[in-house]
Amino acid sequence: MRIALMTHDKPDHLHIRMENREAHLAYIKRTGVVEMAGPFLDADEKMCGSLIILEIKDMASAEAWAENDPYNKAGLFENVTLKIWKKVIGQ
Repeated sequence: MRIALMTHDKPDHLHIRMENREAHLAYIKRTGVVEMAGPFLDADEKMCGSLIILEIKDMASAEAWAENDPYNKAGLFENVTLKIWKKVIGQ
């Protein structure tokens, strides 16, 4: 199943994102469940959240993945939303 993980960073926390970026990217690579991902950008084109599409067995696994993301462990996010997502168009 695919799960869309959408996050929004706490205000003025770009430094937390940058300090934990390498660990976050290593986690994505190590876990092997991310189909696609990228940051949301604010009006100044600075990263301020994320959209991550997980290809994962169930919602509980997606919740565990999100909980263990280094960004989450560093306290970056103001909020996190997980929704089952159906791919219709795209590669």
